[in-house]
Amino acid sequence: MVLSLTEGDRDLSALCCSVKQLAGRGDYSECEKLIAEAMSRHPHAPHPHNLMGVLLEIMDDRKAAMKHFRAAWSLDPTYLPARHNMDVFASFYMKGECAYDEGDCAAQEARQCGRVEYDSRGIGRVVRED
Repeated sequence: MVLSLTEGDRDLSALCCSVKQLAGRGDYSECEKLIAEAMSRHPHAPHPHNLMGVLLEIMDDRKAAMKHFRAAWSLDPTYLPARHNMDVFASFYMKGECAYDEGDCAAQEARQCGRVEYDSRGIGRVVRED
């Protein structure tokens, strides 16, 4: 089965690449403008909120960044970059890099993040491995 990308998917993918490049050059005002336009064109997509969270984190506004990461995750709980960024930036000691898109968290997805432990009653719980 071959999945084809819609125009919206291509637009959001290009947005992620553009914001990553612009942020690397320090052009934050252009990033903000692109992200705001994408939020209005794709109100139900998690990508723009995740990118705004990354931008706000770069600009050292962690509280606002976390709000956007949570908004992205609420829009699509399967969107891995939002979850990755919440994990990275919610800690007192950041471990890892921010994820602009799915490609940035491929290694995160591949590694095992925890193990299941069972108590004396046979009830299992996931224990996070860092």
